[in-house]
Amino acid sequence: MIRKNPEVDLRFKYRKTFELALIIALAVMIIAFKFFPDIKPPKAILSSTQEVVDVEDIEITKQENRPPPPPRPPIPIEAPGDQQLEDVDIMSSEIDITADAPPPPPKDNSDEETYFVAVEDLPEPAGGIQAIQSRVVYPEMAKRAGVEGMVFVQAFVDENGVVTKTDVIKGIGAGCDEAAEKAVKETKFKPGKQRGKPVKVKMSIPIRFRLTK
Repeated sequence: MIRKNPEVDLRFKYRKTFELALIIALAVMIIAFKFFPDIKPPKAILSSTQEVVDVEDIEITKQENRPPPPPRPPIPIEAPGDQQLEDVDIMSSEIDITADAPPPPPKDNSDEETYFVAVEDLPEPAGGIQAIQSRVVYPEMAKRAGVEGMVFVQAFVDENGVVTKTDVIKGIGAGCDEAAEKAVKETKFKPGKQRGKPVKVKMSIPIRFRLTK
C-alpha cells in the first residue's frame, strides 16, 4: 500500500485551511456580538394612509330609434275653373286627307345659273389679253406706295360674251383689285362654246400691275 507524504498531500492542507477559516469566522461573530450588542431600530416608521376612491356604477343607456318626422303636407294648387277653360281654344290635331295641300314656295332661279369651268372653247377677250391690260388704270395710291404684282380676277361670262359678275381670287390691295375688276367688266368677250353651242363660263384672268421706271 502506497502512502502519500503529508507535506505533499493537498487534501491535508485543504482541511487545515477550512478549519482555520471557520475558527476566524466564529471569532469575528463573537467579537461583534460582544462589543456591539445594541442594534437600534429606526426612530420612526412613516405610515401613509391609502386613499379610497369610490367608483360609481354607470348604467349603460340604450339608444332608441326615433320615428321619422311626419311628411310635409302637400301645397294646394288652385285648379282652373270652368270659366277659365272656356277661354282656351284647342286646335284639332286631326289631319284632313281630302284637303288640298298648299302650293310649294316659288324657287329662286338666281342661284341656278350654271357656269361651266372647263369647255371646249374658252371665252376670248376682244383684242386679246392686251385689250384688258390697256384698260387698267393704275391707282395713284398704289403708285405712291410702290405696289406691284398680279391680280387674279374670276370673270363670269354669259353666252353673249358679256361679263355679268367678277370676283377677286388673289389681290394686292391699294386700289389695284378694283381697277382690275373694272377693266375686265368693260371688256367684250367672244363667248365660250361647248359642242358648238355658246354657254356660260367662269374663268380666271390675270392682270399685271408694274411700275415703269
